[in-house]
Amino acid sequence: MTTKNSARFGLGSTALLLMAALTVTAEGQEGSVEAGRAKSALCAACHGVDGNSVTPDWPMLAGQHASYIVRQLQAFKNGERKDVTMKPFADMLSDQEMLDVAAYFAAQTPTPKGADPALVSLGQQIYRGGVPERAIAACIACHGPDGSGNPLASYPRVSGQHATYVAKQLNAYRAGDRTSDVEFDQMMRNVARTLLDDEIRALSSYVQGLN
Repeated sequence: MTTKNSARFGLGSTALLLMAALTVTAEGQEGSVEAGRAKSALCAACHGVDGNSVTPDWPMLAGQHASYIVRQLQAFKNGERKDVTMKPFADMLSDQEMLDVAAYFAAQTPTPKGADPALVSLGQQIYRGGVPERAIAACIACHGPDGSGNPLASYPRVSGQHATYVAKQLNAYRAGDRTSDVEFDQMMRNVARTLLDDEIRALSSYVQGLN
């Protein structure tokens, strides 16, 4: 099953590609899609040539906001985010190469996926309305109605992301093993800490089906 939202909430694919083709950071640095294409060969084994990873443990990068990709690469490099596989690759990249790789993946088209029909109702409930009785905020507030996120606020695109990967990250936030949300007052840790196992499964499946 695929969970969809009205096109009026998102940008057309042409506009997205135009935005991603040249990424400009707050410091005025630019990322080149063509330069990133060559450098992304290092990433292809896990994330796919076009950012559409085939292994659900590894995140989809196609269509992800370039600013978010750069932020995560920096976090891996400086040790703020821990991963024994990503750390060596991040260490190899200069600031400009991070921008280039991010621009390349942001310009790619994510492959649509589906959600488990049995989990959609609960997942949608949490994503759109949160869990008021436990003061859990709705995901839609930051990640948007269609899961496209907000690049200006550094909120990542979650639509179409592998459910396995999403669940892994929510569990990491819940356990305190991932702390890269420090600039957002531990927002993700605060939310994940109160989610139950079945809620994480349902929510992860739901966002996988968003397109």
